[in-house]
Amino acid sequence: MATKIRLQRFGKKGKPFFHVVVADSRSPRDGKFIERLGSYNPNTNPATIEINFEKSLDWINKGAQPTDTCRAILSYKGVLYKKHLEGGVKKGALTAEQAEAKFAEWLGAKGEQIEGKKDNLTKSKGEVKIAALAAEAKKNADRGAAIALKNAPVVEEVVEEPVAEEATEETAVAETPSEENKEEA
Repeated sequence: MATKIRLQRFGKKGKPFFHVVVADSRSPRDGKFIERLGSYNPNTNPATIEINFEKSLDWINKGAQPTDTCRAILSYKGVLYKKHLEGGVKKGALTAEQAEAKFAEWLGAKGEQIEGKKDNLTKSKGEVKIAALAAEAKKNADRGAAIALKNAPVVEEVVEEPVAEEATEETAVAETPSEENKEEA
């Protein structure tokens, strides 16, 4: 029987949640399965992956073929790397102690990488929140200034005196040419 390690979908529309299962390759996606290996939740950042390492490694060694997504999940958790190192021990390229040391080193580096990503996400969330608060404070200050300007009493200035002076000068200039025209005639 050909077995596959694949995802079985759960969750509501738009919020998927998957179980990682070993199933006969002929069975439907959400149908009958042989064994449940873990779960995968892509809704969180970073995605939450819980895998039974020993069972997964056992099924991979038995010949179960993972789907593309499950291959990525198993690689992320180190199951495929562990299988690779065990193959090197069987061939004589490594000793069991060397393989364990390499795997432990890889696990440490991977753990640091995951923690770094979580820290960056936390920092970026904090920075976004601070920027949003600053923008909101500026917007509120602008609104307050606009309301204060709108509610301020209107002061009217008397501008009629300069207009009257200009009008008398224009009339004097206008009268002068007409008088000159009369005298010439």
